[in-house]
Amino acid sequence: MKHTLLVLALAGLGLSAAHAQTVVKIGHAGPLTGPIAHIGKDGEFGARLAVEDANAKGIMIGGKKVTFELVSEDDQADPRTATTVAQRLTDSDVKGVVGHVTSGASIPASRVYEQAGVPVITPSSTSPKLTQQGYKVTFRVIANDLQQGAAMARYAAENLKAKKIAIIDDRTAYGQGLADAFGESAKKYGIEVVGREFTNDKATDFMAILTKIKGKSPDAVFYGGMDAQGAPMLRQMRQLGIQSMYLGGDGVCTSEMVKLAGDAMSSNVYCSQAGIPVAQMPGGAEFLKRFKARFNADVQLYAPYSYDAAMALIEAMKTAGSSDPAKYLPALQKTAFKGVTGDIAFDKNGDIKDGGVSMYRFEGGKWEALK
Repeated sequence: MKHTLLVLALAGLGLSAAHAQTVVKIGHAGPLTGPIAHIGKDGEFGARLAVEDANAKGIMIGGKKVTFELVSEDDQADPRTATTVAQRLTDSDVKGVVGHVTSGASIPASRVYEQAGVPVITPSSTSPKLTQQGYKVTFRVIANDLQQGAAMARYAAENLKAKKIAIIDDRTAYGQGLADAFGESAKKYGIEVVGREFTNDKATDFMAILTKIKGKSPDAVFYGGMDAQGAPMLRQMRQLGIQSMYLGGDGVCTSEMVKLAGDAMSSNVYCSQAGIPVAQMPGGAEFLKRFKARFNADVQLYAPYSYDAAMALIEAMKTAGSSDPAKYLPALQKTAFKGVTGDIAFDKNGDIKDGGVSMYRFEGGKWEALK
């Protein structure tokens, strides 16, 4: 009897071990607390929906049915915390990572993933520096700042007829990188940069900077940074009587920006966003509907890109017949499939091929896509 029980117990352990082998962990990293937690949670939800969809399909990898598990970590949009989070994820045996949200977090964290050999796909970090490091495991599914800055500068010159522009950035890898790209392109289009100021991503008082800028009477003020600073900056601009056009990148192209800025959004506010409007994405309408039903929340910004990033990892594993990063990485480098946001394929640096940029104007109480 004891022998029979022992055999059954060992058999049970064997079944448990077999089951454990079918779990494939996918990491997510982004700010889940702090002033831009809404953007981090948005990305987490997108990745979670992808994992749930994959599990619902009963995906087979290497002849075995697998269950994907999302392991999400809070990097607080902080470079130092991001490296700690990256190490924690790789130590927990994740097979791939969706993240990080900000370039300031992605760039230092990317070294950890490279050393561990774990593929990481950012849904939102747009600094060109990220994919210029020569790392084999780093990818992004969104256009970079060079493309976005150039698009906004061209629009400012040709459509808004701006002649003089002041530029402010938050000194983060994202904010400064975007501002630099915009400034360089603006000069090529004949726009004079009459002021170049900077703040930080924790600031709330911009009166000194704006007072200096006011004396230069710019046609527009461009801000490189996120909505947590972009909104109070816009309010303070209007309080000082600065009626210049307000321009920003995807960091301020959010519904949270609208809430935080309030009445200051009433006129002449524009933003650019890597990618195309969600409603115009090939799978956008359906994604919006399903996202709302699942999380009872509206898409903030990057959820569709997080979804596609997670799916890119999963598709590469399927193609390679393995969740081992070393075995599926070649398949990821050559991946090509139709995602929610469009065609997903990477160039030799890991950048998305043919990344688009869209322009928006705040009008009628919401962001309206411009042609």
